[in-house]
Amino acid sequence: MSKWTDQLPEAARDYIGNRRVDEVECVIGDIAGVARGKAMPAPKFAKQTNYYLPNSIFLQTITGEWADNPFDAFTEPDMVMVPDLDTATAAPWTADVTLQVIHDAMDQEGNPVPFSPRNVLKKIIKLYNDQGWTPVVAPEMEFFLTARNIDPNMPVEAPMGRSGRKAAAKQAYSLSAIDEYGKVIDDIYDFAEAQGLEIDGILQEGGAGQIELNLAHGDPIKLADEVFFFKRLIREAALRHDCFATFMAKPIAGEPGSAMHIHTSVVDSKSGKNIFAGPKGVETPAFFDFIGGMQNHLTGAIALLAPYVNSYRRYVPDFAAPINLEWGRDNRTTGLRIPISSPAGRRIENRLPGMDCNPYLGIAATLACGYLGLMEKKGARAEFTGSAYVDEDQIPSTLGDALDAFEADTALIEILGADFHKVYNSVKRNEYKEFLQVISPWERQHLLLNV
Repeated sequence: MSKWTDQLPEAARDYIGNRRVDEVECVIGDIAGVARGKAMPAPKFAKQTNYYLPNSIFLQTITGEWADNPFDAFTEPDMVMVPDLDTATAAPWTADVTLQVIHDAMDQEGNPVPFSPRNVLKKIIKLYNDQGWTPVVAPEMEFFLTARNIDPNMPVEAPMGRSGRKAAAKQAYSLSAIDEYGKVIDDIYDFAEAQGLEIDGILQEGGAGQIELNLAHGDPIKLADEVFFFKRLIREAALRHDCFATFMAKPIAGEPGSAMHIHTSVVDSKSGKNIFAGPKGVETPAFFDFIGGMQNHLTGAIALLAPYVNSYRRYVPDFAAPINLEWGRDNRTTGLRIPISSPAGRRIENRLPGMDCNPYLGIAATLACGYLGLMEKKGARAEFTGSAYVDEDQIPSTLGDALDAFEADTALIEILGADFHKVYNSVKRNEYKEFLQVISPWERQHLLLNV
């Protein structure tokens, strides 16, 4: 092995074995969380310490258009892409020996590019570290396996199972239901093992062909990287078996939406103790302050947790989706749920993020709101008991309203970064404007001859 491969994580070295690495994919997540970058022969990668991409990649919308540049609109200066070899992992679906390596975006003076989502998350982590804290997160990934959909005008349908019947809804936790597409699940496990990614569990969710994949708790940046990698490997596993995997928040009308619930706790960096639990396991002021920060600032953060017009179709009462910022113990109708746990494992589950959000930004927004609460020390509202679906006016109902709420939360913008907000706002306003120019089938069906 050459020297650079000696620096790789154990799983990547095991994957290579005695073989020669053919190609390295140098990747970075854009605003949407789409993998962008360059692929190059491994010998070339070994000889260089970085490469360059224009900063305009962060202004590309989900449709491929370009948002207005709030900075230098003409020159598109290059960013320096610096590899993080700790993220090196296999691309096991390729025909040759290929590795993926996540890169960090730096400007030409060596400073982190402030609107790179991974850098935004790193900035929030540093705020915690400066206070002597270490945040811990555990994301849950929900997604649908669907039949191939090659015509966007046609509704998305459930996939065909091994029985020859379409996957059925309302089969949550059914092992038989998940066995229907067991070959896809097998490939997900195999790809994850080759990539050194740990799966805490896989289960059938409530929708037809809907799966939940849980990740073990750990470092926020590492977990965001893993969600980023998992989205790609799950899509590849599905394509091997003639179906699609989608992470849309609401791909099928009448079915539940797909969330990325984020469990969060904070430990004291020196003692390793959970700051949400005091003597004899009692809940601490920090615990309530963290909840209060989320209640006070998540309205502004919804634009990051629900980043597309489709995202707001998920916020529907009685579909196991939150429509409020209430908190409750073991209450799945509240936006903020406190799961059953030991005092050492006490955590807050943010149920608002959709699976369509950028994992770096979803985790960054969650931690940013909690951090503001820890600094502001305002405490939380009283615990909500019973069904919180009666209280549904606390979160924006459209992307436009969410972007307005983000713009109004100056404290949230300050810690996420003003430059990041300018770029994110520009991209999302552009996407929203594009959506409003599209005439939907509903409009043609009900308005064409009736109004």
